[in-house]
Amino acid sequence: MVLPMTTSIVTMYGRDPFLVLVSCLLSLRTKDTVTLPASIRLFTYAKTPEELLCLSFDTIKKLIYPVGFYRRKAYSLNAICKDLVHRFGGRVPNTEKELLSIKGVGRKTANLVLGEGFGIPAICVDTHVHRISNRFGLVQTKTPNATEQALKEFLPKKYWIEFNRLLVTWGQNICVPISPFCSKCAIYALCDRKGVTRNR
Repeated sequence: MVLPMTTSIVTMYGRDPFLVLVSCLLSLRTKDTVTLPASIRLFTYAKTPEELLCLSFDTIKKLIYPVGFYRRKAYSLNAICKDLVHRFGGRVPNTEKELLSIKGVGRKTANLVLGEGFGIPAICVDTHVHRISNRFGLVQTKTPNATEQALKEFLPKKYWIEFNRLLVTWGQNICVPISPFCSKCAIYALCDRKGVTRNR
């Protein structure tokens, strides 16, 4: 099975909040198969905010291409690194409030950094977690933010970080958005299959 991109980054580089943050930002609207190589190329040249600020925009763009919106992301990475250096002494903050105060960092990214970067219990709700949680019948929500709050109400904290890892892997390999592989699903009998009109 394909592993979630962030899991691969942590496996390769260890638990580093900055690398988790950067790889997550690069992954937005981009497949993991594109994001992982781009992240590795970038980290060959820069593994800290200060190192990244030493790179030119053109260099950053070339290193992260072909991630989606790579030009915009190059400028965003530069701005975020400046913010980290000026406001946080070059360190990634470890609170939700401070992470969300950084322009370009949303709830999904903040929670991923807290969980994977710091080991602080947080539920990162991406498209896979939102889709599968509703499809399975765990929640009945319309938005990822609503899904996060609903999951927090019944899922014990000790499972919060692992929940994203499991569902992302499952969503990339078995419970895909269109025509999921229900015939290969180990929990088929437990699933409500809400919204599933056809499967394999």
